[in-house]
Amino acid sequence: MSIISKDISKAIELLNNDELVAIPTETVYGLAGNIFSENAVKSIFKTKKRPSFNPLIVHIASKNRLSNIVSYIPIKAQLLADAFWPGPITLVLPKKEIIPDLITSGKPTVAVRVPNHPITLQLLNQLEFPLAAPSANPFSNISPTKPEHVENYFKHDIKMVLDGGPCKRGIESTIIGFEKDEPIIYRLGSTPIEEIERVIGKILIKNKEEISPKAPGMLERHYAPKTKTILTDDLTKSIKFHSDKRIGLLIFNDILNDDNIQFKVVLSEASNLYEAASKLYDALHQLDEQELDIIIAEKLPNYGLGKSINDRLSRATKC
Repeated sequence: MSIISKDISKAIELLNNDELVAIPTETVYGLAGNIFSENAVKSIFKTKKRPSFNPLIVHIASKNRLSNIVSYIPIKAQLLADAFWPGPITLVLPKKEIIPDLITSGKPTVAVRVPNHPITLQLLNQLEFPLAAPSANPFSNISPTKPEHVENYFKHDIKMVLDGGPCKRGIESTIIGFEKDEPIIYRLGSTPIEEIERVIGKILIKNKEEISPKAPGMLERHYAPKTKTILTDDLTKSIKFHSDKRIGLLIFNDILNDDNIQFKVVLSEASNLYEAASKLYDALHQLDEQELDIIIAEKLPNYGLGKSINDRLSRATKC
């Protein structure tokens, strides 16, 4: 039985003994283990039922430790680290030989970031090793943004959820790789493209890869509720088409009233995309608990964090 606790010393003890601990970040909760422990890393894949071809993200305490993990840092990667770390940017860079192939799914690169959460930074600073920490959910399910989400998933599989409260950013980090030293977005995330481009200029997006993904979050179906979910830019039409079903509604900012709606979550009455992102996964968890026939999700404005939210909803609705 897992426990939700704020006891960092207990988390350190478990991690030092090759156990897994769910940790808070500013984005989502992660299922963490010692990157140098083969048992711990294998346990991450087994517990999540995650395919071995899907690499993990390594979490470090500060940008000063990046050179311990990677063998080469392009100029634009350093600019991004300087601008956004600690924060929701993950960099995919050539790995040093000390990084186990199990972490990187045999690839010569490793995904690494510095999370912006005081509890996890305190934890990382007291450990002698970095942490691998993919999202603390079964593979392809809704990511967890509250400790209770993790406990519901893994209460019989892990011994501890380190309680850091609700995640403030609410969707995963933006992942950036480098091809011939030029940055490429492999996963849209909590750092909007516009903010990234203000630091390093225009950037390409290559965020879908089914066979051998360069980074997490590139598979077509991901972040999905158990309940059938559709994404639409015409709510009225979709509600009418499914009027014979128990409908749950996920909408951006409008208080839409319709007798056919059984349950509704509004992401941001103030039309704030950051607020919408922070509430997205919790809203999907709520909707998934209502014994609905279908969830109808509204497509958000396709700029800033709206792009990242639409990406998550698009993957959640793939069959």
